[in-house]
Amino acid sequence: MFKLVSKFKPTGDQPQAIEKLTKNLKEGAGSQVLLGVTGSGKTFTMASLIEKIQKPVLVISHNKTLAAQLYQEFKEFFPESGVHYFVSYYDYYQPEAYIPQTDTYIEKDAKINQEIDKLRHAAVQDVLTRDDVMVVASVSCIYNIGSPEAYQKVSLEVRPGQQIKRKDFISHLTSLQYQRNDIDFAPGAFRVRGDTIEIYLVTGQEILRVEFFGDEISQLSINKDSRIFENKFVPISNYKIFPAQFWVTPQEKLDIAIENIRGEFQERLKELKKKRKLLESQRLTHRTNYDLEMLKESGYCHGIENYSRHLEFRNPGEPPFTLIDYFPKDFLIFIDESHMTVPQLHAMYNTDRSRKEVLIEHGFRLPSASDNRPLSFEEFEKKINQAVFVSATPGPYEKLKIKNGKLKLLVEQLVRPTGLLEPSIEIRSTKNQVKDLITEIKKRIKKRQRTLAITLTKRLAEELADYLQVQGIKTNFLHSEIKTLERPGILKKLREGEYDVIVGINLLREGLDLPEVALIAILDADKEGFLRAETTLIQTMGRAARHQEGHVILYADKVTGSMKRAIKEVERRRKIQMEYNKIHQITPKPIVKEIRDWPFVAKEREISSEFAGIQDAKLLEKEMREAARNLDFERAAEIRDLIKKIKSDKNKIHADY
Repeated sequence: MFKLVSKFKPTGDQPQAIEKLTKNLKEGAGSQVLLGVTGSGKTFTMASLIEKIQKPVLVISHNKTLAAQLYQEFKEFFPESGVHYFVSYYDYYQPEAYIPQTDTYIEKDAKINQEIDKLRHAAVQDVLTRDDVMVVASVSCIYNIGSPEAYQKVSLEVRPGQQIKRKDFISHLTSLQYQRNDIDFAPGAFRVRGDTIEIYLVTGQEILRVEFFGDEISQLSINKDSRIFENKFVPISNYKIFPAQFWVTPQEKLDIAIENIRGEFQERLKELKKKRKLLESQRLTHRTNYDLEMLKESGYCHGIENYSRHLEFRNPGEPPFTLIDYFPKDFLIFIDESHMTVPQLHAMYNTDRSRKEVLIEHGFRLPSASDNRPLSFEEFEKKINQAVFVSATPGPYEKLKIKNGKLKLLVEQLVRPTGLLEPSIEIRSTKNQVKDLITEIKKRIKKRQRTLAITLTKRLAEELADYLQVQGIKTNFLHSEIKTLERPGILKKLREGEYDVIVGINLLREGLDLPEVALIAILDADKEGFLRAETTLIQTMGRAARHQEGHVILYADKVTGSMKRAIKEVERRRKIQMEYNKIHQITPKPIVKEIRDWPFVAKEREISSEFAGIQDAKLLEKEMREAARNLDFERAAEIRDLIKKIKSDKNKIHADY
């Protein structure tokens, strides 16, 4: 059961919103909209709704930073439930592509973030095994990840007393894509010590120990804290070992799939040769034969997802299996910041399709590769059981649905329980805008307030951040090239006061909860376009609505239509709140929100606290070498980074003097 844990109770117009949303869902409404202004407590309303409905939940967010924030909040609201984080696991991703005009083939290049990969597996496994599960995901959740049926079918359930030969057990682990590694014991690996086999489960959270006596499992135990390897194993009665990769097919089906791939390959070769495309034939032959050999020998190959249609025995054009298919039929979806998320869901299919068609045409992939894809929006809609679209500014899709009566309810949540008003707004000339901005930032620094500066490009964000630092202002920038797991840490440092200013583009808009931010400065606000559209401006200005002295400066030489409409809407909402405060005699109070640690930097924090106060680099180097001798290379690397930081800090001090 979902059990909401919070010191807060529904206030303002939250109770009516929760009541209407719950009533509608229980009456079987398919979709509805929650229009909630910044700071009105939309996340708490969502959590209250989840507790009342008691269904598995998928929350889809349009960016990883916001998804991370939601994940943290929901994990606090539901500490006893399975709350998970599911986003793209690439720190860097260059998709496979071909540019015919210059005959340039770009091989797929990616750097997988192992931490996020573990989180993805943990999410999927909990979705399959428990009811009180919630997954906060980015739009990557509509990408193909393999069949849930196959994922469960190849999994291995073990228990004491089970008859199985040790070598057969090892063979089964290998077929689940677990790799034997007795030295570098990491998630997705297993090691053998006589009649004992230890498996570092792919979720990275637990280590399973299986002990054999002859051809029988004599004991099963688990270490719930994978950081501690000794004397923490607790006996258990059974365990289900899921695959280490999503793309795993039972052996009996794999042989059939390989033959089907080979059959398609032969048909495609005939087509290419008939068209006298000899170079394309040669490319396809080299690629496909190599992949088939790898599949036959190991059950896996680089780019295996391109053969997913055959491995999953889907018909051509049939929708791929995504995270949504792992959920039971009766589940609830929240589309958070829907005005941004819905367009992203719309665009993903066409973008992927056009790239794949070029690869297929020129012999780099079989035609079936086009079925390794995200869902089209129409396919996504069909998979929705019940959905709540959440936004302060519903987009064209939601508005059209409401107008046509296809969305049963539009629930407004416009009152902030704190009484805080929408920020005041002023327009200033772009002449000397940076100089003026510095003056305003310094005013906020004296009051211990924070600032967000919004630019139009990444380059400008970086240059402005550098310039502000030269002026003695503690600044950092934030944009899409910052690694996924680093973004929440940067925002946390802003809240703590390590930074006074964050410079960004569009990552500083929807949903970011930064109550210390008093000033929003939007540079070049009159450059009409996506980044300065009405919806974008309203959302951006809303970041200052969590502060008593929230203020927005629009640097512009003219007032565009988007600016005019955005200012009008913000003033309308400000007036509603003022009237509510007057009627209920509410004095606006600042939001006091705990500054949370980002959970995935725990190791970094442990190293820092372990050696807190130690400034002797030689002593730390000794610890680093000791860790390396013990084959704990991750710890050694973390100590090395700490040494670098200490030396860098010392150099800065010397430079100052």
